[in-house]
Amino acid sequence: MVHIRDYQGKRIHLIGIGGSSMSGLAAMLLDKGYRVSGSDRDNGYLIGDVRAKGAEVFIGHRAENVHGADLVVYSAAVPAENPERQEADRLGIPSMERAYLLGQLMDGYNKAVGICGTHGKTTVTSMLSQMLLENGMDPSIHIGGVLDAIGGSVRVGHSDIFVSEACEFNRSFLHMNPTVAVVTNIEEDHLDCYKDIEEIEETFGQYLRLLPEDDGVAVGNGDDPRVRRQIEKLSCGKVFFGMGKENDWYPENLEEDIRGYARFDLACRGKIITHVQMGVPGDFNVMNALAALAAADVIGLPAEKAAESLERFIGAHRRFELTDTVDGVEIFHDYGHNPKEMQNAISIARKRCRNGKLWAVMQPHTFSRVRTLFNEYLTCTALADHTLVTDICAAREKDPGDLNSGMLVEGMRKNGIDAVWTPSFDDTEKYLREHWQSGDLVITMGCGDINLLNAQIHRHELEKR
Repeated sequence: MVHIRDYQGKRIHLIGIGGSSMSGLAAMLLDKGYRVSGSDRDNGYLIGDVRAKGAEVFIGHRAENVHGADLVVYSAAVPAENPERQEADRLGIPSMERAYLLGQLMDGYNKAVGICGTHGKTTVTSMLSQMLLENGMDPSIHIGGVLDAIGGSVRVGHSDIFVSEACEFNRSFLHMNPTVAVVTNIEEDHLDCYKDIEEIEETFGQYLRLLPEDDGVAVGNGDDPRVRRQIEKLSCGKVFFGMGKENDWYPENLEEDIRGYARFDLACRGKIITHVQMGVPGDFNVMNALAALAAADVIGLPAEKAAESLERFIGAHRRFELTDTVDGVEIFHDYGHNPKEMQNAISIARKRCRNGKLWAVMQPHTFSRVRTLFNEYLTCTALADHTLVTDICAAREKDPGDLNSGMLVEGMRKNGIDAVWTPSFDDTEKYLREHWQSGDLVITMGCGDINLLNAQIHRHELEKR
C-alpha cells in the first residue's frame, strides 16, 4: 500500500488541484515539505492560492504533466480515462485517490474529528475549527471551503487534534480513520454513486463503524431518525444534538431577530450551560452550531468558551457570502447545490430582503443530481420573487442529451414560480441588470463555477469606474 510518508521531499502531482479539498491538501503537503504540482480543467478561483504557496499548476489535462512526478493523487471526480492517470499507469508512477491521502494525513492523531452529512459539514467544520483556534488548541484543519480564520482551507497545527470534513461522495469517507465522527444529517444526494437512500444510510453506518470501540465517540443529529438509528447500533460513545429535549445538547428559549439571527440558552442533559448568540443567520445554522458545540465538548473545550466563538463566526466563503452591492442591489453567493440547501439559502435571503424583490439564480449541478431530484428543484426557490436558471454544470459528467435547464424552468412555472432560463453567465447578468431595482437582493447558488458570475459582475462594475 502506497503511503504519503514514504514520499517526503518528493514531487506529488494532484489531478484536480483546483478543487476545494484538493487545493487544501496541496497546501498541506507544501507546508509539510513535499514538492507539489497539479492540473485542473479550468483556471478556477483557488488555483491562484495554490500557486502562491509554491505549487506548479497546469491548466488542462495532458499526459506530460505527470512526467517527473513521484506520486500521483487524483480526486474521485477524475475518471480512469483521464490522460494523466493513464500516463501515470503507463510509466508505473504510484497513484492514490484523494480520500486515501486525507486519511493518511489524519492517521496518528489522538483526536481525529471527521465531520460528515448531506448538508452542513463545511459550516460545522469551520465553526469547530474557529472555536479550537480561538481557544489556543492548535488543531490541524482540512475544510472543503475557505475560512478567513485560518487564511484558507487548511492549517497545519502541532497538537493531537485534526479536524476535517468527511465526504460521502464515492464513499470517500470510508478511507478515513476518525476517533470522533460528527453526522449532521442523512438525506438523498449523490445518487450517481448510490442506489437509494437506504444504501446511503448504510454507508454512513459503515463510516461510523470505523470509530474505535473503546474510546471513539459518535456525535449525531438526534432529530434525524436515520442518524439516530445508525449511532444507536454502536458500542462506542454516543452524543446527540438537536432541537428536541431527548437529545444531550439542545436549545432553550430560542429566539430569532427579523433577519434570522438566533440566540438561545444552550442546554446539556437538562442543565443550561451558557447563552449563545449566532453570528450567522438561519435555523439550520443553529443545528450546525449545536453539532460544533457538542463536538468541542468531546474534544475537551468547555461549551462556555466554545459558544463565545459563535458570535464572531461569520461563515466560510461561498456560504451566504455578500460579494457586492451594485445599483443598490445586494449580491450574495451560496455553495448550496441540492434543492434543500438552496431552499435554506433562500430562506435567509428572504428575511434579509424586506423591501425589494428577491432574485434566486440557480446553477443546477450535474445531470445525475438534476434527474434524481428533479421534482424537488421545481419548488425549492418558491420563497424568491424571481428565479433565473443557468445551464446545468456537468462537472464530472457528460451531457446525456435528454435533460436541460429549460425542462426545470417549465416545471417551475407549472408550480407558480416566475422562472427564466438564462443559459450563460452573460445572459444572466444582462437579464439581472435590465430588471433589478435598488433594494433588491440577488443570490447565486451552486457548487460549480456560478461564483464566477459574481466575480464577473464585480469586474464589470470596476471597469465602469
